[in-house]
Amino acid sequence: MAVHTVAILSPGDMGAGVGYALGQNEFDIITCLRGRSDRTRRLSGDAHFRDIPTLGLLVEQADLILSILVPSQAVSVAEQVAEAMRATSKHSVYADCNAISPQTTRQIESIITGAGGQYVDGGIIGGSPTRGAPPRFYVSGKHTDVVSELDGKGITVKPIGEEIGRGSGIKMCYAALTKGTSTLQIALLSAAESMNLTDELVAEFEFSQPAALMQMNDGISRLPPSAHRWVGEMEEIASTFESLGITPSFHQGAAEIYRLLSGTPYAAETPETVDKDRPTNDTIRAVVDLVKSDLSAGEQAAD
Repeated sequence: MAVHTVAILSPGDMGAGVGYALGQNEFDIITCLRGRSDRTRRLSGDAHFRDIPTLGLLVEQADLILSILVPSQAVSVAEQVAEAMRATSKHSVYADCNAISPQTTRQIESIITGAGGQYVDGGIIGGSPTRGAPPRFYVSGKHTDVVSELDGKGITVKPIGEEIGRGSGIKMCYAALTKGTSTLQIALLSAAESMNLTDELVAEFEFSQPAALMQMNDGISRLPPSAHRWVGEMEEIASTFESLGITPSFHQGAAEIYRLLSGTPYAAETPETVDKDRPTNDTIRAVVDLVKSDLSAGEQAAD
């Protein structure tokens, strides 16, 4: 089928960037902003999305729907779209591109196909296309040819077979390393700060692990505004690993680190307003302060 109108739910950082890139390649990009935040509305406007007032009208107009959300919303949004498909008798192609486990994507496949829709399982690797190289969309299922029409139009589409779960699976393994490594770095730096060993540890890293130290200094202070989104992603990775007989404990711990980050004052920033020059140890001190506060509250409760 020829794809002309692409619906994106929803235009957050990645969704807006993908929509803008596709719009620059002459696709008609639509979304439904009903109930969305002011930030989402601003990102949508900046990316030149057309706002459709209801999901029913969006489903009627869309040739392809891309779900690009926080993992915790993936199932509920799929249920809303499925309800709109039943109400309109329009059976669009629905590609879930969220950081969810193969188990969750199979649940969503059942929701969408149960409403008569066609399903594609996807996983996005890479950043927003507005910040550099096109992100890679790994897709699986019987209808990947539809998503492949977007290939080279601001994103790269990589079909990897017909089995639902492969697109999500590769995302889970990739993010287990990238976002998981960040939480290990935060944990060990927080431990060092709590023991008053930061200067000594950083000096050792400068001598023996300069590349790792550069990665910490370049990335950690950018994380708090997005940390709330990645709690669910780490939990989805843990679920994926557990279903395969591999310990989920690494990424259950990673989820706890992102919860801590999301409780720091810096979490009030957005990806657009984050202070990229903030010293890494400012972020680490904020984590340590939160941990000490939690420990003190626990001790008082025990007393």
